[in-house]
Formats: sequence, structure tokens, C-alpha cells
Amino acid sequence: MKLQQLRYIVEIVNQNLNITEAAETLYTSQPGISKQVRLLESELGINIFERNGKHIKGLTPAGEKIVAIARELLVKAQSIKSVAEEQTRPNRGVLRIATPNTQARYVLPPIIEKFKTKYPEVSLQLHQGSPSQIYDALMAGEVDLAITTEAQHLFEDAILLPCYLWNRSVIVKPDHPLAKFANQSQNLTVEELGKYDLITYTFGFTGQSDLDHAFNKVGILPHIVFTATDADVIKTYARLGLGVGIMASMAYTEADSDLVAIDASHLFQSSMTQIAFKRGTFLRNYMYDFINYFSSHLTKMQVEKAEQLRESNAILRLFESTKLEEK
Repeated sequence: MKLQQLRYIVEIVNQNLNITEAAETLYTSQPGISKQVRLLESELGINIFERNGKHIKGLTPAGEKIVAIARELLVKAQSIKSVAEEQTRPNRGVLRIATPNTQARYVLPPIIEKFKTKYPEVSLQLHQGSPSQIYDALMAGEVDLAITTEAQHLFEDAILLPCYLWNRSVIVKPDHPLAKFANQSQNLTVEELGKYDLITYTFGFTGQSDLDHAFNKVGILPHIVFTATDADVIKTYARLGLGVGIMASMAYTEADSDLVAIDASHLFQSSMTQIAFKRGTFLRNYMYDFINYFSSHLTKMQVEKAEQLRESNAILRLFESTKLEEK
């Protein structure tokens, strides 16, 4: 059994059972991968993949367990390399981060600027996507850290650290009837908001469940006419008058002065942004620093304590006395 063979079977799964794409990702040949997979199956005496002729159609029950263990072994192998690099090249390396667009656009720039000032020789790679895409990238070993603002239940197999709380604003054109609620002497209500077409985040992306909860509480079915994964897209269509935008408050900036932002934190529950990494990952010192820059209460000592805990609820309890910043 060779580590490369394990890398091949994991990458085939990562590429939705497409050997050609796995070969392209690993810069090798399709016949070479197929041969090594057959050799591994022959050595183990079982099939890892179910086949229809020459085509792979799925994993066998044993194959699912083997791939899961292979992922863990590959993480451990990378950790061994990271331990060595921490000694030989402590300020050089790669940091790969998966994040939603709102974080990449409105939260990360000053953090990355600070990080690059201290670590100019660390290559930073940002991967943007939905919660499920971010989770898949983390578990596939394509990224080192994952920032998530929703669907934290996906990350049960990872170390998930609470960073800060965030809430929403309602975005409208200045001549919209709801613009009057920008005056803090009047509070916008869910009932009033429910009279209009809404533009908000794609379900399961960032906070849609909290939006549904607020409307369900008063027995109103929201009329959502357009959804997007990007706050900038929500603002674009609100400008066109296609509906009332509901988005993260942090995404409203001085450049959006042609729109009116109405605080909606009294309508919706606060959501939590968290940062995750795979169990067993060896974190380089510059990774600990990035986590701390992203959320100042996440010191190296606190992160190491969280690594020792097995359950997500136990990690949350570790930080329950920490007053999380609200953005």
C-alpha cells in the first residue's frame, strides 16, 4: 500500500468519480491512476469502487470506510511535512482559506493586509463558495481553514471556533416606502416587511433559516423573488427596484450611499461566524496568527484547548464566557 495510491482514490472521490479529472488535478495520467487503484484493490482483496464495465459508478461499503481513513492519513502525512517546514522555513509556506464572498469582500482585506505585512513569503489562496462547497473543500484537503457563517452542522467532523456575531440590514432605494424606517424613532416590523418582494441570500448560504424563523413567528410567508450568494448582487437588484434587499449589515458601505440601510437586528436573531479546520491538522504558527487576526479572542492557547475537545458543543462551552464582537 502506497500513500500515492490513497491520494488517487481520494481524488477520484473529490472529482465525483471522474478519473480523467482526478488525473488532471494530480498532473498524472488516467491509465496510471487506474492501474494503481487496481493494484491497491488487488492487495486488499476487495473492491473499493463499484463499476459498470470500465466506468466507476460509486464506492462499495468497504470503499467508503477506506476513503474516510485515507483522508485522515493524508492529513497526517501533510502534518508531518508541516512539522518539518515549521522548523526549516517557519515564515514561508501556503495558507489556503475557503470563505463566503461577504467575508472575502468586507471582512478579510484588512486582516490579509496585516497578515501579509508579517508573513510576506506566505502565499495566500482564497476559495469562495457556498457552505457546502466550503465544507467539501475543507474535508477534501483543498484548504487549510474554512470560514462559515451558516450551516455549521456540516462541520461536525471539524474543529469549529466561534469568531463573532453579525446581523442584517434591509436595503431599499431612497424613494421606497420603507425608507422612512431608517429614522431610528420608527422600528420596522416583520409585518411591514412582509408586504414587499424580498431579495436575500440563497437558502442555506448565510442566515436564511433565521429569516424564515422571524416570518414564521408572526405567521407570514415571505415573498422572496430573487436569491443570491453575494451581497453585492443583492444590492444591484435592490437598486433596480426589483425588491427589498436583506443582507449582512457589514456589506453596506459608504459607496452604497444611493441606497438606504435600515437596521433589522431587532427582527432577526444574530448569526455567528466561525472558522474551522480539520481534526488532526498541524497548524503552522502563521495559521494560528491568521486565526487570531480574524478573531482576537482566539489565541494560540485557546485554539489548542479547543483541539483537545471532541464535541462541537464542548468547544462552544469553552468560549461561552467570551463576549463575542458584533459586526
